[in-house]
Amino acid sequence: MDKLEDLLEPANVQVVVMMGGMGTRLKNYTCHCPKPLVDVDGKPFFAYQLRLLASAGFKKFMFCVGYHAPMIQEYFGDGSAYGVHITYSYDGEKLLGTGGAIRKALPCLESDFMVVYGDSFMDIDYTEVLYRYYVGKKSGAKALMAILKNEDKLDKSNVVYQDGTIVLYDKLHPVSQMDYIDYGICMYERSLFEGYAPGCFLDIADIQKSVSMERKLEACLVLKRFYEIGTPESLKEFEDYAKERFVEKKPAVFLDRDGVVNEIVFNEDTEELESPVKICQFSFMDRALEALRTIKEKGYYIFIVTNQPAAAKGKATLGQLYDINRYLMDLSIKNHCEIDGIYMCPHSEKKTAYTKEVFLNKQCSCRKPETGLFQRPLKTYQIDLKRSYMAGDSYTDILAGHRVGVQTVLIGNLKCDMCARLENNKPKMVCNSLYEFSEKLPMGGTG
Repeated sequence: MDKLEDLLEPANVQVVVMMGGMGTRLKNYTCHCPKPLVDVDGKPFFAYQLRLLASAGFKKFMFCVGYHAPMIQEYFGDGSAYGVHITYSYDGEKLLGTGGAIRKALPCLESDFMVVYGDSFMDIDYTEVLYRYYVGKKSGAKALMAILKNEDKLDKSNVVYQDGTIVLYDKLHPVSQMDYIDYGICMYERSLFEGYAPGCFLDIADIQKSVSMERKLEACLVLKRFYEIGTPESLKEFEDYAKERFVEKKPAVFLDRDGVVNEIVFNEDTEELESPVKICQFSFMDRALEALRTIKEKGYYIFIVTNQPAAAKGKATLGQLYDINRYLMDLSIKNHCEIDGIYMCPHSEKKTAYTKEVFLNKQCSCRKPETGLFQRPLKTYQIDLKRSYMAGDSYTDILAGHRVGVQTVLIGNLKCDMCARLENNKPKMVCNSLYEFSEKLPMGGTG
């Protein structure tokens, strides 16, 4: 990377995909086919994950392949069908292990890279992964691991995470303090692999453990569960999920956040009502949780699409904004109204004397009324636009909804100055609250 800030753009980051495994536990499926190509509703399993990564903006991929490597290369080719560029590194006859495969590919790897696995589906905010790695590197970290609070539910927990720090990663020697699990997404400095001989056998877990003990392994907390296809049972679980998400059409409700889902707070410094910038400032609007539950029960996806320029203006850090997103997502899960995705525009062209993260000061295509925030869910879910809604309290929400092609709902009062800004783009519905909208919302169901 020419500059550390280059790591913040997915298009600049190389993604290494581990695809060398033989899939012995899936032998009825993998006798003549590698795990990444196992069929799921007419498509190879990894095609679903590649679609996610491409929609997040990643362009550069290195596939580390072994078992049935020619089949993988024949199917994915150079990646142009997915709008990405793929190169290949071959393990050869000798088993090298996950770390050994990366060491072999080292001459073609960049100074920093992301590692994912060809038998896992992981739907998270990848821009947060890049940001956390960027912040960690500025403090001396050499790697990052995305981790999920697991408590031995999905698999055996292997991470001790305390006071915002990964204290220990060890997949072979569990200890009682391990409540978290390696999610399957990591970032590494290339230098971590340079001290090993080419062609050596190396488990990447050994490097992860060593870096964790040196306190140089940054964490990115995630909340959405992962799917993997290590067994016939887990493959069936993903098949059911994929059918619901990628095959069956379903309507969505896109929601603005501040003033719709949560209260706006009074900032004593500016003497203005503003978005919360700390978790302690966050509180739901009256009956908002009930509203979210009703929307889900009526058969809709829920996506938050929110402009959050506070970090760009120096009122917070981008990390604090991600913390609030995770807090909101966690509360929705605990209250049985899980939000399917939170999409945030943190940009602003307005730089202030307090701005520290100046990379956020730019013109973008995601700030509403632009439609960039809507594009990723539209690319990675089967959404019935005609039966979907955008609900917000600002004219920018209504304009964005019209541009995307969904029905629009104003939460609050339709004032004269707003009418002028909306011109002919009047909302279909005006409601006093999110709860009122949820009550008026027709049943969605499956199309």
